[in-house]
Amino acid sequence: MTMHRLKEVLIAALVVSGTLGVSVAAVQASTLDSILAVGKSKNDAARSSQAKIDKLADETRDLLSDYKTVTKQVDGLKVYNERLQRQIDRQVASIAAIDKNIDNSTVIARQMTPLVVRMLDGLEQFIQLDVPFEEQERLKRVEGLRSSLDRADVSVAEKFRAVLEAYNIELQYGRGMDTYRGTIDIGGTQREVDFLRLGRIALAYQTTDGAQSGAWDNANRTWVELPAGEYNSAIREGIRISKKQASMELLKMPIAAPEAN
Repeated sequence: MTMHRLKEVLIAALVVSGTLGVSVAAVQASTLDSILAVGKSKNDAARSSQAKIDKLADETRDLLSDYKTVTKQVDGLKVYNERLQRQIDRQVASIAAIDKNIDNSTVIARQMTPLVVRMLDGLEQFIQLDVPFEEQERLKRVEGLRSSLDRADVSVAEKFRAVLEAYNIELQYGRGMDTYRGTIDIGGTQREVDFLRLGRIALAYQTTDGAQSGAWDNANRTWVELPAGEYNSAIREGIRISKKQASMELLKMPIAAPEAN
């Protein structure tokens, strides 16, 4: 009896002990799952936070890179602006110098215009008193220069240059020989003649038939008929030389002697 009861008690204890073991194991398993779930949640949160941190870090690096780029651009613009300002300053100085030159040029232009007029007057008077070779052409050149004085589209400098060129042409007339054809009044009749010019020291003519010759007397401002036998051949040869139809040689020409003082 007693043995039987002990067995029952032992069995009951074992049953209770087994039940408690199962309960403890279940509780432990549940706790572990909770712990693992919490750990996983923390890990997920940590990964999410790290991703955000990495994203912010990337954005920060991008912003820093952009800032450095903009800073370089700003520095470059500062250098460019400083250089541009120096160029502008030089241009302003150049404009001021040009304005000053324009003012000076205006003064010079006002002074040059009367000078050009006086030079033309002098040139015209010189031609009228000179040996009358190609006189109409020379006077026409002076008249053309006078007409240009009233032209606003021609600068004073250009007008002055043109007058100097006319003076140079007149200068060249005194340095060579030339022949040209024209008409002259001989005994009240207009005759066609060949003119021969030797610089400014002699101007002669000969009729186209070679029968009659003459020379200009500048002191008396008139044409003088020459003895046919004395100068005809020389003038004819001079005309041929001027036309490059004969070689240069010494010629006996009617040249006025200088007046005694």
